[in-house]
Amino acid sequence: MKTTALMGAFFATAMAAPVHAQLGRFGGAPASLAPLVRAVAPVVVGIAVTETPGAVTTEVPAAPGKGLSSRTEPVSEAAGSGFIVSRDGLIVTNDHVVKGAARITVTLDDGESFPGRMVAADDLTDIALVKIDAHRPLPVAHWGRSAAVEVGDWALVAGNPFALGNSFTLGIISAEGRDIGDGPFDHFLQLDAPINPGNSGGPDFDMQGQVIGISSAIVSPSGGSVGIGFAIPSDSARPIVAALIAHGDVSRGWLGVSVEDVPSSRAGAEIVGVEPGGPADRAGLERGDMVVSVDGHPVSGAAGLTRVIASIAPWTKVVLGIQDKEHISYLPVVIDRRPVQLGE
Repeated sequence: MKTTALMGAFFATAMAAPVHAQLGRFGGAPASLAPLVRAVAPVVVGIAVTETPGAVTTEVPAAPGKGLSSRTEPVSEAAGSGFIVSRDGLIVTNDHVVKGAARITVTLDDGESFPGRMVAADDLTDIALVKIDAHRPLPVAHWGRSAAVEVGDWALVAGNPFALGNSFTLGIISAEGRDIGDGPFDHFLQLDAPINPGNSGGPDFDMQGQVIGISSAIVSPSGGSVGIGFAIPSDSARPIVAALIAHGDVSRGWLGVSVEDVPSSRAGAEIVGVEPGGPADRAGLERGDMVVSVDGHPVSGAAGLTRVIASIAPWTKVVLGIQDKEHISYLPVVIDRRPVQLGE
């Protein structure tokens, strides 16, 4: 008890001035988020999806005298969210929201609904584009820089939880760079704002109303929000969306290796497999080589190397730093185009 009291007095004395200064600088929480919600709500949409598993069929009358024929029937419905990125009706959402959809219905914030169609998708980053024909100019979301956000910054989460209609929740960025084993390009923002089924694909805004993330996943034993949600950072999503709009797919760099984190506290990635005839094989890379840099930029680990190589345009020459004990050598490699569904 005595130790606790003394420590309390020490921290009260040592921290009073800095905390007071910080509160003065930041001004605390906003009195109301209503103006921000009013500003961003028109760009948020709800998405209803009817899915059609191919194995489910129903017998229906055919032409007269032809008996019965079978057809595939829509058998399940799901809900998701999205946000408008072009005035002519392009909408960003998660690939897992609309993948395999037989019918897509998009509902604007004012309640008006339109049929939608998926026009492009990238399953590796779980991003898809849906198009609606609204026959009028639509409001457009503005991208922000996820690299500029910090742990502790406010985040306004928007979406269509449980298909109830557009809703907003408030929280903070509780962690950055999260890898939840969902794919080769995991690098999520972690949010403590409530994110529930139906929020997938919805935008996460900073306090200036800019999109800093796309809600994509939750970790929950119950299936509902327990205060841990994950968003694709805007800096990762924006170039994917731009590529999908321009080309309909994403062209990624490929080194042709399997990699693991270095089994020590050292940075870099260890090559544990080399694709025969691939870029790494042609350049002379071997199992056991440690890649510590790409064009002079340090490699943080296996996932970091995968992301860096994928972000490089195919057929670009890069210089890899290869560490052997205390010696680093530099090896030029021409990056190839990443084959569909193959590892790095």
